[in-house]
Amino acid sequence: MEDHSLLSVEGGVGEPLSSKTDLELVDAAKKDPEIFGLLMERFEKPLLRYLVRLTGWAEAETEDMLQETFIKAYRNLNDFDPELKFSSWLYRIAHNQAIDTLRHHSARPTMNMLPMEDIARFIPADTDVERELASRYDMEKVRQAILDLPLRYREVLILRFLEDKDYEEIMDILKKPKGTVATLIKRGRTILIESLKE
Repeated sequence: MEDHSLLSVEGGVGEPLSSKTDLELVDAAKKDPEIFGLLMERFEKPLLRYLVRLTGWAEAETEDMLQETFIKAYRNLNDFDPELKFSSWLYRIAHNQAIDTLRHHSARPTMNMLPMEDIARFIPADTDVERELASRYDMEKVRQAILDLPLRYREVLILRFLEDKDYEEIMDILKKPKGTVATLIKRGRTILIESLKE
């Protein structure tokens, strides 16, 4: 089996493909399908983490979503707009896959897979609520409050505060204008804080 990791994008031996940019790998993958595997390796962990955070399901339950994301990405690789960040385009596909799965899933998702360190990042450090949420028991309340958020708020908060996406990336992923994204983030945090104060 040929080792593609040591080939250049042009096909000669040289700089390893793993050091190439996303866009360079996308161009190469259009000519050599095996190179798409390097993009999968690059984004497997962050996308799986994102799907777990968005759905609240265990990794094993989100792996099918991840595989469907990569299949759809590969099938539509020629439609990728190089003016966009490849990661935003891939997150968009993963997001749509998760939403479709949630809509067709009869059981309500639970956020029990959201790590405690993630939960704390939803709460502004300068609020009284943050100072009061010191115990694990209280963090369970935060976890439930996050679950109770309407999906339109939960998804923007996860992208902004857990995935560290900037406004432009969130706009690309959710296909929403900047003003809408800003409003959803502000309103979502307000709803979350008010819920916790209650």
